Amino acid sequence: MKIDARGQNCPIPVIMANKEIEKDTLTFTVLVDNAIAVENLNRLAQSKGYKVETKEIGADFSVSFIGDENSVHGSSTGDSEIVGTAAAAVHTGNWVLFMGKDVIGAGDPVLGGNLIKMYFYTLSQGDCLPEAILFMNDGVKLPSVNDQVVAHLKVLAERGCDILVCGTCLDFYKLTEQLQIGTISNMYDITEKINGAAKVVTL
Repeated sequence: MKIDARGQNCPIPVIMANKEIEKDTLTFTVLVDNAIAVENLNRLAQSKGYKVETKEIGADFSVSFIGDENSVHGSSTGDSEIVGTAAAAVHTGNWVLFMGKDVIGAGDPVLGGNLIKMYFYTLSQGDCLPEAILFMNDGVKLPSVNDQVVAHLKVLAERGCDILVCGTCLDFYKLTEQLQIGTISNMYDITEKINGAAKVVTL
């Protein structure tokens, strides 16, 4: 079986491969067009107990996952060693995600915008989901005008994530009418979510 992931940025090729692993597919090949994807796929294969064979095909790469029942199903997950993947994770407790910006990091805004889209896609495909996602300040732009993030947030909402969006912030940016997903909330409710969480993750 071949999975064509050419043209896809990480972590998408890894997520596509991991879905085949979750189906107990023992042998399959992923086609990618960049060396970073090859490295991430190699780490995924090793952590899941697969042998891996990589070949260069012109400007592209072919990464073959080769497993057997004993090595694959008896392997340790090793998910913590996989960088930028949506491999299965153990839910360790009640946690919330706080978004005060519409990008990740403080560097180039274009890069930060691309990273935030990839983050929410990866989060929506994973198994360790926050109880709530809280949007304030610039963060309210994500559920309002960022269509790609909105699509991922809809998946997260369907999977049980509570999405709260600061009403004062929406009003400040004149985005109230443009909110596409989530509940318009207030500082009291958002503070209660933060205080009641075992862990708060801020990007």
